[in-house]
Amino acid sequence: MKNFLNIADLSSQDLRAILDEAKLRKLNREGFNKSASDLDKPFEGRSMVMIFEKPSTRTRMSFDIAVKQLGGSSIILNPDVIHYGKGDESLKDTAKVLTEYADIVMLRTSSHKNLEEFGKYLEIPIINGLSDLSHPCQILSDVFTFEELRGNIFNKTISWLGDANNNMSNSLIEAAGKFKFNLHIGCPDKYKPKNSILKWAKKNNVKIKVTKNPKEAAKDADCIMTDKWVSMNDKVNKKLKKKNLKKYQVNKELMRLAKNDAIFMHCLPVGRGEEVTDEVIDGKQSVVWTQALNRVHAQKSIIKWCLD
Repeated sequence: MKNFLNIADLSSQDLRAILDEAKLRKLNREGFNKSASDLDKPFEGRSMVMIFEKPSTRTRMSFDIAVKQLGGSSIILNPDVIHYGKGDESLKDTAKVLTEYADIVMLRTSSHKNLEEFGKYLEIPIINGLSDLSHPCQILSDVFTFEELRGNIFNKTISWLGDANNNMSNSLIEAAGKFKFNLHIGCPDKYKPKNSILKWAKKNNVKIKVTKNPKEAAKDADCIMTDKWVSMNDKVNKKLKKKNLKKYQVNKELMRLAKNDAIFMHCLPVGRGEEVTDEVIDGKQSVVWTQALNRVHAQKSIIKWCLD
């Protein structure tokens, strides 16, 4: 039994094995209907419980379809309609009950501590579908998408623009360490990565550069990535944050500084006209819809890795 909580928790070899399996499974599905099972049905007779503390489109759909393609079934739970550590039942007891009912749990939460706490009591694997600290499923599927379109990510340059103190940037830094790509971050000082993740990066010899100059961050990049400036449940002055990040908008001028064949990524949902212009996200260099699709294939492989 293995949990999938952070990219940093896994070895480079395990992460590569997950990606290789995801690539093979996608290749083997050519011509299949979207919800048809893979021929080997490795999850047949098994079920996944999905708990969503936060709203979701891509995580909910991609995990549900992933489980179907693996030959299993999924059960979606809303914390408001189950005990989940409330009422007369402790979190420990809820975890023990789910252990009896299902084979694996996916939790999308506002608090990474909830993942760790819940995982302590489960006797089945748990997957981080998103937390305030990390978004490993998204970033691993983004590495998959990059390699599908541009080859091995080793020694390539990925640029991150905007807020670099969030779950996406944290997981991206961890991925840079595991897959050995160059990471250039363009952000204001106020939104630079936390010291804890930068210390991890230094300890693990991550090739990272943090600059306040968005043009410097974008120069000669193989891929430019960004994220929504104001995330769900952000308790910030939204107008002020958007003002502070305005010059980090990904537009055609910034994309021109990247390599000619550079791609644009965004995990979605997108703030059109804010962190990215319509011209870029709807343009030929954008691969955001492929990103969304590849969540399915990467997560199938993550589920299988947890249970193998």
